[in-house]
Amino acid sequence: MSGPQRYPGASTASWYGSKYPGSAMESNVIVWHTTEGTSLPDYSGGSMAPNFTARPNFAAKRLEWFQHFDFDVSSRALVNAAGGVETNTLNVCQVEIVGTCDPGTHSRWAAAGYSHLYTPELPDWAIRDLAAFAKWAHDNHNVPLSSGLTFKAYPSSYGTGNGVRMTGSQWTAFKGHCGHQHVPENDHGDPGAFPMAAILAVAKNGSIQEDDMPTANEVAKAVLTYDGVIAVPGAPPTNPTWTLSSVQTEILKRLDKANVTLAAQKATIDELVKAVATLAAGVGNLDPAAIVRELTAAIESIDIHLDVPNT
Repeated sequence: MSGPQRYPGASTASWYGSKYPGSAMESNVIVWHTTEGTSLPDYSGGSMAPNFTARPNFAAKRLEWFQHFDFDVSSRALVNAAGGVETNTLNVCQVEIVGTCDPGTHSRWAAAGYSHLYTPELPDWAIRDLAAFAKWAHDNHNVPLSSGLTFKAYPSSYGTGNGVRMTGSQWTAFKGHCGHQHVPENDHGDPGAFPMAAILAVAKNGSIQEDDMPTANEVAKAVLTYDGVIAVPGAPPTNPTWTLSSVQTEILKRLDKANVTLAAQKATIDELVKAVATLAAGVGNLDPAAIVRELTAAIESIDIHLDVPNT
C-alpha cells in the first residue's frame, strides 16, 4: 500500500476497517455506486460497506465524505461469485453516493419535497467535489482519469445482460473509473446515467463556473425543514400553513412583480437618458457621457426586495 490512505477531510465516524480488515492492494480502479437512500447507511454493520461514502450537504453546497476502509484495502459492496473473477479485492476502491439513479425514486422524492441527489442531474457542486476526489486518487494513487465506458440510464442498466457489463477478462484488465453496472458477477444498475465524462473533465481541467444566483425553487427549498414545514429566518420555527409548493408559487409571483417594477423603472430612466442627451447637445456645457454613466449606475443600484411571508 503506497500513498496516503485517508482522504483529507473525510470522517472516520463509520470506520469498519478494524472489524473487517480486508486485503491490502494497490487500487487503480474506482467503482461508483448510489445508496438509493437519503442518509448515510449503516451497511449492515459494515459487512456491505464501500471504502467511502459521499453525502450531500445541500445548505453548504458540498459533499461530506465518510471513510470506512483505507484507500488500498478491499471493501465489501460488490458481489463476488465463487469460481469467477475477483471483484472487491481486485485493486478496487469503491465509493457510494447518497442519492438515487432511479427516475421513479427521483420523481417520488421530488414530489414529497425531499432534497436529494439524482445522478443524471447532479448539481455543479457535486460534480466539483466528485472530481476533486478523482483528482486526489489520480495524484496520490495513479488511478487513471479515464473510463471509456457507457453509463446507461437506470433501469436499463440493471441486470447481467445490460450490454455494458464487463466480461471477466475485461474487468481484470480494466483501470480507471467504472460503475457498479459494469462489474461482472453483479446485476445492479447504479449509478445509472452518471456524468462520468463531466467529472473527469473537471478533474483534469479545473472547476466548473457556478451560477451564484439561486433559482426560485432553490430559494424555496433552502427554507424547507426536514419535516416539510417552512421555516423563514426571523419567523416562528414552524408554520403548517406554508408548504414548499405554496412558497415556490409566492416567490415566483413576487419575482414577476419585481421584474415588472424594474422594467418600468428602467424604461423611465431610459427616457431621461434620451432627454438629457438632447438637452446636452443644445447647451454645450454638459457632458452627456458623464450623465449617462451616472444614470446607468443608478439603474444598476436599484435593489428589489422580496418579502417572503412568514406568518
